[in-house]
Amino acid sequence: MSKIKLFAGGEIPIEMHRVSTVHNIRLIPVEDRLAALDEAGNCSYNLKSEDVFIDMVTDSGFNAMSDEQAGAFHLADYAYAGSTTYYKMADKVKEILGKDYFLPVHQGRACEQMLARSFVKPGDLIPTNFHFCTFQTQVRLQGGDLVEFLQDKGLTTGGEDGFKGDYDLEKLEKFLSETPKERVPLIRIEAGTNLIGGQPISMDNILAVSAIAKKHGIRTLLDMSLVMDNLHFIKTRDEKRRGMSVREIMREMADAADIIYFSGRKLGFARGGGICMNDKADFLTVRGYVSCFEGFPSFGGMSSAEMEVMRVGFDDTMDENVISQGPDFIEYMVEEFKKRGVPVVTPAGGLGCHLDADRFCDHLGKKDFRGAALAAAIYLVSGARGMERGLSSEKPEDSIAPFELVRLAVPRRVYTLSHIMYVIDRVTWLYKHREMIGAMRWEDESIEEHSFIDFLRPVGDWREKLAAEYKKANLE
Repeated sequence: MSKIKLFAGGEIPIEMHRVSTVHNIRLIPVEDRLAALDEAGNCSYNLKSEDVFIDMVTDSGFNAMSDEQAGAFHLADYAYAGSTTYYKMADKVKEILGKDYFLPVHQGRACEQMLARSFVKPGDLIPTNFHFCTFQTQVRLQGGDLVEFLQDKGLTTGGEDGFKGDYDLEKLEKFLSETPKERVPLIRIEAGTNLIGGQPISMDNILAVSAIAKKHGIRTLLDMSLVMDNLHFIKTRDEKRRGMSVREIMREMADAADIIYFSGRKLGFARGGGICMNDKADFLTVRGYVSCFEGFPSFGGMSSAEMEVMRVGFDDTMDENVISQGPDFIEYMVEEFKKRGVPVVTPAGGLGCHLDADRFCDHLGKKDFRGAALAAAIYLVSGARGMERGLSSEKPEDSIAPFELVRLAVPRRVYTLSHIMYVIDRVTWLYKHREMIGAMRWEDESIEEHSFIDFLRPVGDWREKLAAEYKKANLE
C-alpha cells in the first residue's frame, strides 16, 4: 500500500495490486434491509451475507488471497502423519519467528483453549494489557482470571498517542511483587489491542514487559493475531525503527516472547491458527491437548491446503505494501470522519475504523446499547455491516464496558476506495440524523448471560422512522 499526492491537492491511499477475481455484491432496498434486521434480531452479526452490501464486521477469514496463495492450494501434502506441508510451515515459523516448535490448530480461539488448559489452574491470575473476550472466557473456565494493566491513555477514545495499547509497567511490577509467583503462570501481551479500537503496543513496551517477566521467572505469552497492523505502526510511528525492515521488527518482537499464538484468519490470510515456542517441556504439554481436542499435531484441525496458504501468507505479512493497506484505508476513514465532525477513535488504529458510539449517540443512556443501536442504524442506511464492541459483547459480571464502539473492519485487498468513500458518506448522513437513533433492549431479558449474537429489540419505532427519513433523501 502506498499514498499518492493529487494534483488537485491532498493525498489518497492507492492499492499496490490489481484485481483478477471478483465476487458480485448487491445493495438491497432499505425496506428489505429493515426486514433483514428483524430476521437478524437487530444484531448485525446475525445478518445473512447475501443481504450485506459492504461487509465490515471483521477481517477474520475475509482477507483476499494473493495469486501465489491460491496456487499454494495445489501443493498440499494431505498425509495424516509426517506431512511435507507441516514441515514447510514449521520451517517458515522458524525463519520468521525464530521458534523451534509449531502446533497448528483450527483457529485462534482454539489456541486460547489449548494454552488455558495447559497452564491455567484455579486461582491463577494472568496479567494482560487488555482483555479479549474469548481468551478471558477460556481462562475463567479453568478457574483463573485476567488482570488488566493498560495505561490510562488506552481507555480514552481521543488523543493522538500512537501506542495506546501499552502496559502500565509500574502497576505490573507492583502486582508481581505482591502476588505469589505460582499464581501467575503467564503474562499476556496483545499486539494490536482489539477492544480499545485496534490500538498498537510499542516495541519498547513489549521489551520492557518481557524483561519484567524474565525477572520474575514468568512466561511471556504474545497474541500476534493483529500483529500485521502493529508492525506497520511500529515501522511508521517509532523513530528508532523506521529504518528496520518488517522482518527485523517482527523478529525483535517474537524474540521477546516465550510463547506466541495467532489466528491464521487474520495473520497469514488462512483459516487456521498456530502456537509457537522454544521450550520443549511447554511444547509437549500443549501438544497433548492439541492431540486430544484438535487433531494429530501435524495438522491440528487445519487442512493441508490451508496450511500451504498460511505459509505463503507469512511471507506476505513481511511485505509493507500488504500490511499497510488496512491501516492506510482506516486512517483515510478516520481523517474524513474527523473533517465531518463524526466521532471516531483516534489516532487511527488497526483492524478497522472505530466509531465512538458514546459520543455519536450521546442522547441515549449508557444501558441503551448505543453501539448495537448504531450498528443497526448504519446497516439500515447503507447496507454496510459493522460490529458493536461494547455492552452486548461483555459478560454481566463485567458490568458496563469502558466505552461503546462500532467497528468498521477493513479486510485487506477486498474493497476499493470507492466502497470506503460510500460508507463514509452514509455514516455522515446518519450522524446528521443521529437523534433519530433509539435504544435497544435484550429480546429475552430473563436470560442471565447474553452475548453479542443474541437478539435485541428496538424501543419504539425509531428504525421505521429512520428508514422513512433516509428514503426521503432519495440517495438510492
